Amino acid sequence: MPRTALATYDPGAKPSKDQDLPVLLRALAVAGADAVARPWDDPDVEWGAFDLVVIRSTWDYSWRTEEFLPWVERVGKVTRIANPAAVVRWNTDKRYLGDLAADGVPVVPTRYLAPGDPVELPSDGDFVVKPTFGAGARFAARYTPDEHGTAVRHLARMHEEGLTAMVQPYVSGIDVSGERALQFFGGRLLHASRKRAVLAPGTAFDADKVAHPDLERWDPTPAELAVAERALAAVPEAPELLYARVDLVDGADGRPQVMELELVEPNLFLFLHPGSVDAVVAAILSAAGR
Repeated sequence: MPRTALATYDPGAKPSKDQDLPVLLRALAVAGADAVARPWDDPDVEWGAFDLVVIRSTWDYSWRTEEFLPWVERVGKVTRIANPAAVVRWNTDKRYLGDLAADGVPVVPTRYLAPGDPVELPSDGDFVVKPTFGAGARFAARYTPDEHGTAVRHLARMHEEGLTAMVQPYVSGIDVSGERALQFFGGRLLHASRKRAVLAPGTAFDADKVAHPDLERWDPTPAELAVAERALAAVPEAPELLYARVDLVDGADGRPQVMELELVEPNLFLFLHPGSVDAVVAAILSAAGR
């Protein structure tokens, strides 16, 4: 039986935030798989001893990209890693939204402000400022035009840390229809979920936030599925993806558009969709056996 490693993060003295990891490990064991979970930054792990390394919950990578991306490259040279290293490198930088837009995929309109760029912020309507490298709404905040000064200070703090900022209009459709996450595994739609808005007015960019408020099961519409499939088809060189999550919101025209495309370490929400565990296990076993 091929050996498989599920790469996660080291929570230290705190419990892991990955609720799915023990469930997935048990299910893989029941299926007869030789599978273990290991922190991605554990220096004692011989990643080349595994037939497949699945990036599962490396949830501290977004502020450690200078360590994480070289690790992905190294592992990809000694064994098979999913998703592929080139995909991970492209997807960790949210400037990929510009690539999707250039390919005709409907996305949330986005401008990028790198350190040293002139600061230009919207003068009408609420807007969002967040980093191109980030997860869990880290360093993200929602502003009104009257909060221009606060937003400028937010940008200055990000630029001091060398981060490039994204500036997007606040998509008010999320307050009505929420944000929908379409999960794919093994090339097929696995399940879908919906959550409510993460960024409440007046919440500081450096405040802790609930990443998935009011999460619930969701039946994706044909329009949502079509946009998600267009986004996946637009990934450079159209590689084979073991997993993907497409986060959608409704634009001003009421049609779904991509908020984010998660190809690195998306939460699978198996705790909400226990019936999906078997399909995930089957896809991992199939990938490990190739």
